[in-house]
Amino acid sequence: MTLTEMRYVVALARERHFGRAAEACHVSQPTLSVALKKVEGQLGAPLFERAASEVRITPLGERIVAQARRVLDEAVRLEEIASSVGDPLTGPLRVGVIYTIAPYLLPQLIPALHREAPKMPLFLKEDFTGNLIPALKAGDLDVIVIALPFAEPGLVAQPVYREPFRVVVPSSHSWAVREMVDSRELDGENLLLLGQGNCFRDQVLESCPRLSGENALQHAIEGSSLETIRHMVASGAGVAVMPSTAADPLEGRESLVKVLPFAAAEPPQRTVGLVWRVSFPRPQAIDALRAAVLSCQLPGALAVR
Repeated sequence: MTLTEMRYVVALARERHFGRAAEACHVSQPTLSVALKKVEGQLGAPLFERAASEVRITPLGERIVAQARRVLDEAVRLEEIASSVGDPLTGPLRVGVIYTIAPYLLPQLIPALHREAPKMPLFLKEDFTGNLIPALKAGDLDVIVIALPFAEPGLVAQPVYREPFRVVVPSSHSWAVREMVDSRELDGENLLLLGQGNCFRDQVLESCPRLSGENALQHAIEGSSLETIRHMVASGAGVAVMPSTAADPLEGRESLVKVLPFAAAEPPQRTVGLVWRVSFPRPQAIDALRAAVLSCQLPGALAVR
């Protein structure tokens, strides 16, 4: 069994769906299916049970997948040992960033990192936290930028900056003449939220406890991205909670919205940090990335030293 075939098997075990597994491996579904049939033919037994609505792993498949994961982990370590030779700031750095951070960080991060490490280009991937973590573990990414806290064996998490949340309202809203908003007032408003599975949605609900009630979200409307939500607020569809890096630049640029801070000594906020494998052999590259992030003038963000 080749390393590529092992990746296919592990991906299918994780996704339990041929289409999603193929997408995760960046191949077509027929390519993955043919490779799996070849592996099962060599072993003389099925690794998965195919059903109309799901894929179930067999007992033999469980054992093969566990061993394949160990082999792939060791293969990543071999690659990292080889890449550690020479200048750690030379060669690409594969960075994953969640959707609610990338559009606001990357425009400043790219030139900042180029100044820190001009021979270290970035290979970038935007995705949800739940997809970036497996890619990091598999060695497809070197480091990811996500919202903390996060803790998992074999991975290191380091906070970089904190950013407060803001309330963004239409300029025609009655709150537009105010200086701040209490989080309790959001209950009953047409609140615009990101969809299920987005970590920023969860952070908003955690920071505004009254929104977690059974009927608190009956007026909530979902948007696919923070930029989409911003446009919906401008149209008068409702109000939204956004991180300062996304909200603060709207002041003076977007006449149809008003950005308001929370009325609290410690307003709702999130901590953004870097996560990488313990075994990653280029800590200097991580240090350079962190220094570049801290050098960015992100609206409202406070560095965590």
